[in-house]
Amino acid sequence: MGQVFAVARFNFRGFLKNPKVILTLLLGLVLCFLLSGRVMKVIEAYGTPVQLAEPFLWTFGDAYSVLLSSILLLLLFSDLPMASAMTPYYLYRTTKGRWLAGQMLYVAGVVFLYTGFLFVATVLLCGKYSYLGDVWSETAAMLAYSKLGSELGVPSTVGVMESITPYGCMAQVFGLLFLYALTLSFLILAGNLRCGKNRGMIFGLLFSLYGLLLNRDVIVALFGWREYEGYRANLLIGWLSPLSHATYGKHSFGYDRLPSLSASRLVFAGLILLLAGISLRAVRRYSFVFLGEKS
Repeated sequence: MGQVFAVARFNFRGFLKNPKVILTLLLGLVLCFLLSGRVMKVIEAYGTPVQLAEPFLWTFGDAYSVLLSSILLLLLFSDLPMASAMTPYYLYRTTKGRWLAGQMLYVAGVVFLYTGFLFVATVLLCGKYSYLGDVWSETAAMLAYSKLGSELGVPSTVGVMESITPYGCMAQVFGLLFLYALTLSFLILAGNLRCGKNRGMIFGLLFSLYGLLLNRDVIVALFGWREYEGYRANLLIGWLSPLSHATYGKHSFGYDRLPSLSASRLVFAGLILLLAGISLRAVRRYSFVFLGEKS
């Protein structure tokens, strides 16, 4: 494990000085500002406070917000696996498997930090209107008990408020966003190792496009279902779409046959393990290029 951590630690050297990291964080901040605008309108219009975690829940409890935030990782991880002048040294002193494990640990660490950055950004943007207590706010109650929440696309429902606290809900949303982003990142890594540099980005774009296109209208039209049969489309999407698995509001809270939060975690864990296995097989035949020579 020491060698795995050494590889991951080396990849973090100069992390905050990397132009791609700086650009990704700046774009993430802009994205949080734009996506939290709908929440800010409600807060400013009614003058009601919010719980500290609520802006993050309402911003990234939406499928398209999850999709947009994860797409920024295509820029950050386009050159996976990370290779530098020290890579031949690590490959000589350890195995390719341990070196790859270090790469995966680095990716997981970056995704966790990126998800945490999105949370902090939403907290800071709405900080002057928020409080620390682990109790749902008047704003959340207003959104849940009226049509305003659904009209704004804010995932605040009575079922959620009655079953979990704000910080507990924040942990659930954070975990789903992290697992979806990690799956996308591992797909980029596996694609680059298996098919060559920059091919992983293509797989990542197709993965995102699949989640975007797999929506209710497409499924209804594809199977020729009537409008009142749309619940069947929602059920199918809930199980087949990774983007739906990453969206907190599209889970079963005891009222339907949608996937539970535990089922979604298992789906993501299975995908991550599958992609890790593909990467491990691919790295054994991967050609490392240093200064124009192969090793």
